[in-house]
Amino acid sequence: MTQAEYSRIGGWLLAPMAYLIVTLLSASLMLMLYGMAIFMPESREYLITNAQAFTMQWYFSVLTALVMWGFTLYLLWLFCQRSQRFPKLFLLWLLITVLLAIKTFAFSPVSDEMAVRSLMWPLLMAALLVPYIKRSQRVKGTFVER
Repeated sequence: MTQAEYSRIGGWLLAPMAYLIVTLLSASLMLMLYGMAIFMPESREYLITNAQAFTMQWYFSVLTALVMWGFTLYLLWLFCQRSQRFPKLFLLWLLITVLLAIKTFAFSPVSDEMAVRSLMWPLLMAALLVPYIKRSQRVKGTFVER
């Protein structure tokens, strides 16, 4: 491939972009659900009157979802700008998503089937995308902007 072919986003680079978009939509949905819980009087009352530990965990979950939403949006912006910073930050983002999935698997009070399903996607995407991002000539030729 010539340098001109690398300069455009295409091929297997659409897979990381699609995963980022799906994750951004998922995080947006989670933030909407958290927002609904805050603005509904019954839910707000339940959060205020319940145990301090539960409330802190809930607010930590909201903060985590908000930070991941912002980081994902920033990565999409870097991706579209073809920034040199994208590959390294994307690998960090993949690591964070795997760690959050492991935390969910280990500590959330959900069924094992649901926990394994939530762990499967981040692990699968990390297993597929990390080698591609690290070794691909297309990635090295595409993300060259400062």
